[in-house]
Formats: sequence, C-alpha cells, structure tokens
Amino acid sequence: MRAQSSATTASRIAVATERERPGLGTLQAALGVIAFSLTFPATAWGLEGFGPWSLVAVRSVLAAVIAGGALLALRVPLPARRHWFGLAVVAAGVVVGFPLLTTLALETSTTAHAAVVVGLLPLTTALFSALRVGTRPSRTFWAAALAGAAAVLAFTVQQSGGALSTADVYLFAALLVCAAGYTEGGRLARVMPGWHVIGWALVLCLPLTVPVAAFALTREPVQLTAHSVTGLLWVAAGSQFLGLVVWYRGMAAVGIPKASQLQLAQPLLTLVWSVLLLGEHLTVAAPLTAAAVLVCIAVTQRARG
Repeated sequence: MRAQSSATTASRIAVATERERPGLGTLQAALGVIAFSLTFPATAWGLEGFGPWSLVAVRSVLAAVIAGGALLALRVPLPARRHWFGLAVVAAGVVVGFPLLTTLALETSTTAHAAVVVGLLPLTTALFSALRVGTRPSRTFWAAALAGAAAVLAFTVQQSGGALSTADVYLFAALLVCAAGYTEGGRLARVMPGWHVIGWALVLCLPLTVPVAAFALTREPVQLTAHSVTGLLWVAAGSQFLGLVVWYRGMAAVGIPKASQLQLAQPLLTLVWSVLLLGEHLTVAAPLTAAAVLVCIAVTQRARG
C-alpha cells in the first residue's frame, strides 16, 4: 500500500511538472505530430507485406509489449477504477479504431487523400474537447482553427484530384473515433503521466489484439521485406507508443485545443514524407499552404480561451 501511495504521489508530481512547462509541452506535442506524420507512409510500406488486419493487430501487440514492459519495469500501479472508462475510450479510438480504419482506407486511397482526415482532426478534437472537458477557446482561436482546417482541406483535396472514394467512409469514421480518443487521453494526462495513459490503453487491448493477430496471420499473406518490416516497426514503436507518449504529455501541458492545432501541419509533413519515401509528387501549392498553416498555428498558440 505504501509503495502504491508513493508511486501515485510520484505520478502527480510528474504531471504537475509537465504542466508547469508549457514551452516543453509545445515541443513534446510537436514531436508527436512529427511521429504521426510518418504513420501513413509507414502503413503503406507495411501493407506491402502484411494484410490490413494483420498489420493493425501485430502493431498493437508489439506496442503493448513495449508499453507493458516499461510499466512492469517501473512498477507502475494499476490506474484507479474511475480512470478505466477513459482508458477504454483511448483504446477504442487510438489503439484500435483509428489504425484499423485508416489502414483499410489506405488499401484503396493514396496517402494524400487520407491526409484529409488529419486536416480535419485538430478542429474535431477541439470540438470534442469543448463538449467533454468544457474548454471554451476564444473566437480568435476558433477563427484561426477554421481557417487552418480550410487551408489544409483545400490543399489535400486538390492533391487527391478532388475525387471522393469509398475509403472516405473509413476516413471520416477514423476522424471521429480518434478525436474522441485524443480528447479523453488529454483529459487523463492531466491526472497521470501521458505515457501511462497510452501504456495502459495498449495493455487493455491485449485480450483482443493477440487472438486477432494470431488469426489474421494465418488468413492473410505475409511477405517480410525491408519496407514491410520497417513500416510495421515504426507504426508499432513510433506512432502507436512513443509518438502518443510525447503527444499526451504535450496536451497535458498546453491544453487539448492548442495542442490539437499543431496537427494542422501534419498533412503537409505527411505529403513531404510521401514524396521522399513513396515517390509521390507535390505541386507548387505546398509551400503556400505551409505558410498559411504556420500563420494559423501561431494565432491559435497565442489566442487565450
């Protein structure tokens, strides 16, 4: 009991320390965005050697092994019962829902088209935050957020030729579940360290992801190549765990709405990685959109709710 009490006290001190350094929180959230921006290209690589169900289930299992090992090594106590519902929402939205839905979409959609989801995610997360946490950003904040979202949407739709595909159903569903998971994770990260949030959410999914991985690997073809293995390892360790660790820490420090607006840059970063890693082509609109997005991010970061 004394050990658990000490661990809880240490967690509270860690959370308080995170919240006292907003500059560091912004940096951590930005690192999370960079990690997330590689997710779609890495997923495309992973799909070269794995089926969609195998890729999603195996990545979740690998990430849970990393997170569970860290939780065990540091003797982190089980979360309080009142936090398990929130962790379940994080697990459903971030660990299972978003990866599965976007992976299914990327079977028939380009990474540029899928980036539409990420363009809408900051605004949707801010809306979920207002409903769930009760945050009330200023009108200036909302105006800049809407302008940034519009700029990103215009750019990504133009990049995909303006055509809609059947993958849009998956993408918009992924948008909703991810925004819910981000909001709930950001709320929990204010009362426990951010890496505890994603760590326990990953472990919570193991009873589901382990049997699904075992079954999918026997039903879908597997081809181990440099691309497929690298893609799998990145989405498991980088996107599913390490990226979410710094992302939730950042949200806890600077607030959910402001951190979410940093993701306005994510579609553009994803398109850059797509050029470098997948050989896709960009138009001259990219630097113009990037400049507009940076202005919107600066405004949202300075706006006061």
